[in-house]
Order: sequence, then structure tokens, then C-alpha cells
Amino acid sequence: MTLSSGLPLGSLRRVHHIALNVKDMEKSCHFYGHILGLKPLVGEEVPVTLKTMVEEGKVSNFITPDGTVIDLFAAPDLSPPAVDPRQSFTRTDHLAFDIAPAQFDQAIAVLEAHGVAIASGPVTRPTGRGIYFYDPDGFQVEIRCDPMAL
Repeated sequence: MTLSSGLPLGSLRRVHHIALNVKDMEKSCHFYGHILGLKPLVGEEVPVTLKTMVEEGKVSNFITPDGTVIDLFAAPDLSPPAVDPRQSFTRTDHLAFDIAPAQFDQAIAVLEAHGVAIASGPVTRPTGRGIYFYDPDGFQVEIRCDPMAL
């Protein structure tokens, strides 16, 4: 495969999560949990890296039947992803795809070969390794891999 041809079909294994800024956490939780019927993540289901923010009421997590996590952030003025992985969570309003760790560097090379401007990264955080970029319409996208496989 040449880098200019893009990632091999099937490299992106699934949507990992969708992060959204919300203005009213209570209304948003009611919408996603009660109206749409998505299961809220509670207790040990909450990612360790989000536990404090969940406890403070700044984040709520829901899971779709296919396993995609929707992260609701009650802070509409959060900045883009911080380059410093030690900084607190600052990334919302994006779609994140999961990729095998062995293919992560190839994904970066493909993005670069196609002239995709990198917004942030690659970064390594407790949640894994990730790179953030924009699609042609300006939507932020992340490709990430699991930290356990690093």
C-alpha cells in the first residue's frame, strides 16, 4: 500500500466516542437517557480519566447499543485539545475513531501524505494515544488507540 492511497479499508475499527459540549447538563442527560433511552455510565463503568469530572457534574457519559460512548461536557467554552497531555480534558465536539496501536503511526503518515492539517498531536494521555485534525467541513476528528496496547 502506498501512503497516498489512504488507510486500508477496515483500519478504523469503530467509532470510539463522540464528545459534545452541552449548555444544560440536566436537559441533555434527560434527552439522551430518558428520551433516547441510552444507558448512562455509572460507578466503575465511568472511565477513570473522567471520574472526577463526572463527580463534579461537568461530564456525563452514555453508551449506545453498539458500544459507542457519548461524552457530554457541561463547559461550552472548552479550548481545543492541549498539546501537553498532562493538562485536563479540553477536547469536546469531536468524533473519535479507534485504530489498532500497530496502525496508529501509519494513520499519521496517511494524514500527512494527504496534506491534512493536524490540529493537535500526536499525544499520549491516560486514555491512549491520539491525533486530532479537521475534516473538509471543519469538524474535529480524532484517531486514537487504547493505552493498554501501547
